[in-house]
Amino acid sequence: MSETKQESAWPDEKKSSMQDPHLIGQVPKWTVSAGILLIGVIYYFLPGELTFGPTWVLLAIELALILPLWIFWVTGHTLSYKVTRRISFFVLGIVTLALAIGVFFLITHLATFTSGITLLRTAVLLWLFNVLVFTLWYWDTDGGGPRKRHEAKHKAADLMFPQQANGASWAPDFFDYLFVAFTAATAFSPTDTAPLTWLAKTLMMIEGIISLLIVAILISRVANIF
Repeated sequence: MSETKQESAWPDEKKSSMQDPHLIGQVPKWTVSAGILLIGVIYYFLPGELTFGPTWVLLAIELALILPLWIFWVTGHTLSYKVTRRISFFVLGIVTLALAIGVFFLITHLATFTSGITLLRTAVLLWLFNVLVFTLWYWDTDGGGPRKRHEAKHKAADLMFPQQANGASWAPDFFDYLFVAFTAATAFSPTDTAPLTWLAKTLMMIEGIISLLIVAILISRVANIF
């Protein structure tokens, strides 16, 4: 009888797990997709001097990778966790490389910016680019990713949100990671969310350095222009 009960209970447990809104492929998929595409849109509006190739290339690559996932989601099909994980990190690698190239070209082509308004617009776009890229990094790496966080019952892992203090279980949404990235880029340090591991600390340091670099370049160049 106990074996029968376990067998009958398994489908419900599996169904409940698949319906967890914080698992990859469930509710946040559209929010994460929107964040990825917004990065491509920002890249499109960057000056040509700061991009490698046409400005539409990054958005086209993102669409080529995300569109098949959308088709699977809309038709009710699912991809294996390993496949979605690999696609996620491939996208992360591409957008991170685009960010690094943009910052490098901003430094090397700084003298070409003779308009303070153009430089300000470029710096703001690149700063937003930085925030969104690291939002994706935090989302995909905290606790080993969305699925691992679910399996661990959303206990604090790489990042500890205030709601997770004293070992409490709390599931952060994509917006919560966006807030972490925004505050790290604004304050150049952690605010209400603490980095607990070397990975989280390294990501925050890199994001802070890039943000500080963009702000410093903007201030120094605008002062020279005016």
